[in-house]
Amino acid sequence: MSDAGATARSDAGGAPDAAVPATPSVSGTPRTIRLAFRSEWTKTDLRGLLGSDSRVRTLRKVLVTYPAVRHILPDRISFEPTVDSRTVDTVARFLERQQWLVKSVDVD
Repeated sequence: MSDAGATARSDAGGAPDAAVPATPSVSGTPRTIRLAFRSEWTKTDLRGLLGSDSRVRTLRKVLVTYPAVRHILPDRISFEPTVDSRTVDTVARFLERQQWLVKSVDVD
């Protein structure tokens, strides 16, 4: 009877645990999201993510609240090298929904 209990424990222990967090990127290089903007947002005076339009300013305020954001440039967002890949994916999906501004999102 004790053998059956040992087998049940080893089976349960061998199953993957859904609560285990994803491993952060440890490559030593920062992760980057590059953006391609809609044609009406590509003029040089609009300055991409650094523009003065109220919608872009609000978007920028939201982006800097994500953990591990290193910096924001007009066409890209850079993350710390230790960022969790789920965070990068979440930010990329969020940016893809900004169809008024963004044409495409590329994660490096």
